[in-house]
Amino acid sequence: MEVYDTTLRDGTQGIGVSFTSDDKIAVALRLDAFKVDLIEGGWPGSNPRDVAFFERMLDVELSHACLAAFGSTRRKDALVEHDANLAALLAARTPVVTLFGKSWTLHVREALGASLDENVAMIASSVAFMRDQGRRVVYDAEHFYDGFADDPDYALATLIAAAEAGAERLVLCDTNGGRLPEEIAAATSRAREHLAAAGARVPLGVHPHNDAGLAIANALAALREGATHVQGTIGGYGERCGNLDLLGLLPTLVLKLGADQPQPLTEATALGRFVDERANLASNPRAPYVGEGAFAHKGGIHVSAVNRRPETYEHVPPESVGNTRRVLLSDLSGRANLVAKADELGDGALADEAATLVGRLKELEHLGYAFEGAEASFHLVARKVRGDHRPYFTLHGYTVMIDKRDGDGGPRCEANVRVQVGDVFEHTAADGDGPVNALDRALRKALEGFYPSLRSLTLTDYKVRVLAGPDTGTASVVRVHVETSDGERTWGTVGAHTNIIDASYQALLDAIDSKLHADGVVPGGPVAFGAEAAAEAPLRS
Repeated sequence: MEVYDTTLRDGTQGIGVSFTSDDKIAVALRLDAFKVDLIEGGWPGSNPRDVAFFERMLDVELSHACLAAFGSTRRKDALVEHDANLAALLAARTPVVTLFGKSWTLHVREALGASLDENVAMIASSVAFMRDQGRRVVYDAEHFYDGFADDPDYALATLIAAAEAGAERLVLCDTNGGRLPEEIAAATSRAREHLAAAGARVPLGVHPHNDAGLAIANALAALREGATHVQGTIGGYGERCGNLDLLGLLPTLVLKLGADQPQPLTEATALGRFVDERANLASNPRAPYVGEGAFAHKGGIHVSAVNRRPETYEHVPPESVGNTRRVLLSDLSGRANLVAKADELGDGALADEAATLVGRLKELEHLGYAFEGAEASFHLVARKVRGDHRPYFTLHGYTVMIDKRDGDGGPRCEANVRVQVGDVFEHTAADGDGPVNALDRALRKALEGFYPSLRSLTLTDYKVRVLAGPDTGTASVVRVHVETSDGERTWGTVGAHTNIIDASYQALLDAIDSKLHADGVVPGGPVAFGAEAAAEAPLRS
């Protein structure tokens, strides 16, 4: 199967998706390394950013993929030699040009305002012109499946026009994403038979959208009926509900149907997260095969079974797509979760205290804590259960002030903290952009003199969730999740309290403890309030 990626063009039409030229070049190189056959870089006739991308790509060498520029057939009242869109496609200087044309009589008459014969002529002359200019042509039959359902003879006539003009691929598009697999199969089969009867030996492709949640199923239906070329995006990015997700289709073809594809599936998860990062979007944890939750297990019975035989709850091995198994800790956890987590984290001692630790975690979860994504806090709880936790400092109290006055631009936030390290007391203050930032700065300012490695800490993410419970309104329990980085590793911690500042403070303390423990710093002094100690007095104010 030939893989055609349109992340850099169709994918950018999705909500929240935006790439700079640098991003697009980086993604193109990553797609090339993944052995995608064709990369659609954009529509040079639509915006300056795509023009700049194609100019820069002239100096970029691709080892496997061919770069394609995308655009429409000529306007109905223009000669091909004078059509601005076709001129922009030629100016992109790509070896492949992808032209889309109308297949549905509704679009021909209402969107183009053309006659049916005029549209056929537009398709034929545009494809022939690009072939005469030395370009390979992929023809995208827009709305083919809708057009086929409305007027099959006309939809097929547009394919014949493109084929006879020299198109190398005829791609059948489910542009609205609403057709069912049996409809896709029937129309693809009819197109293949019709082209063969006309003597047009042109490979068929499919371009599904996901508006009915059937993009992968529809692609498989087309492939079974003879299509050999598939267009999609990484992560399923695209307009409305998105395009076909290539990272969902390719593992299905290889691992389920035995297809022989050159794409290295073990790089699939990393590729998906790379594209997400370049798009500045959070990865979808529920994405098939490559999502963070694709092989995540929470229920104790499930984890126990997976520990014995992974296939009991995993349809493929996670490593086959470059993903990893995750064991989640919650009030649904059992001893098996802790044993598996111990193996995952390389901490065999956890398994010895599994029963006690499970009980403690369930108590904390009942109070509002959640340890998914907060494994540093989990480690701290585990060390305390084992009795081998030694605190690095004692916090004797803190004060947070927010001062807002008439005429001021924004409120001024200041935090004061009083800490003790060994026999030494430290009282410091710091300003911040908000109360949590001020508290974070004050706490680290007080401790950096004793523990210089804390200077490298950066708070990289901060999330707050108000939890439902017996209390409502301002008395609700608040869970705070903090992500911290020292430039080399990133870790998550959690706090929970009716007071958002105190919940944040607990998470910050655990983040500092995790850093010092990971660095092998020898602790000393009495215990400080952290996630574990705070839970013993959850309504402290």
